[in-house]
Amino acid sequence: MLKVDHVDKSYNNNGFFKSSSRKILEDVSFECSQGECLGIIGESGSGKSTLGRLLIGIERPERGSIMINGESIFKRKNRKSKISVVFQDYRSSINPFFTVEDAILEPLRAINIEENLAVIIDKLLIQVGLSPSYKHKYPHELSGGEAQRVCIARAISTEPSYILFDEAISSLDVSIQLQILDLLKELKNSYKMGYIFITHDIQAATYICDRLLIFKDGRVQETIPTKDLHLVESPYAKKLLKNLILF
Repeated sequence: MLKVDHVDKSYNNNGFFKSSSRKILEDVSFECSQGECLGIIGESGSGKSTLGRLLIGIERPERGSIMINGESIFKRKNRKSKISVVFQDYRSSINPFFTVEDAILEPLRAINIEENLAVIIDKLLIQVGLSPSYKHKYPHELSGGEAQRVCIARAISTEPSYILFDEAISSLDVSIQLQILDLLKELKNSYKMGYIFITHDIQAATYICDRLLIFKDGRVQETIPTKDLHLVESPYAKKLLKNLILF
């Protein structure tokens, strides 16, 4: 279980005469079960990506806790191999001097897996819809969709309990987006992982997510099962859904 409990996060604004604090997240609480896909949706600037940075432990809140399987996510040993991330900018996510094989090996070596690495790499590439021959390519030789598939292969390589997707399909062509979403569905079922799917794209969220957490100005407005979207109550949620056209 991934549990976020009463989390606040602020950043300092350093002005010419004085500094002030700007609150980005306020009293954020939710849970995500392993095997569930929880969508966090909201407009740009609503605090979604800040929340994502807290979920992977690279920033800390002023108040509240984030626990994974009952242990604090802010201790490196607790999150190691338990949560992975796939970012929006797939090109900068891969070291340009790394081959595909090097990129996927990076997290495996971090947890000291050394046996049958060649077999593991080939299997991962096949699982994300790429030929094993791709392992010798460099990032500049890949299309956007291929690069993001490599990032997904890297994310699942350690078989984590959860993967965070931070606007992970928004930079891809629409036709490729649907292919990636279908791939993510297959992988979630195969590995029984939980997904945190951060996006401003409500169409994508409704396609892949079991529940939606509707986010505005750093606060949770509403949480609802995707199948019950027609029952949303908050005015903001109704506004988001007004022009929804499903895939």
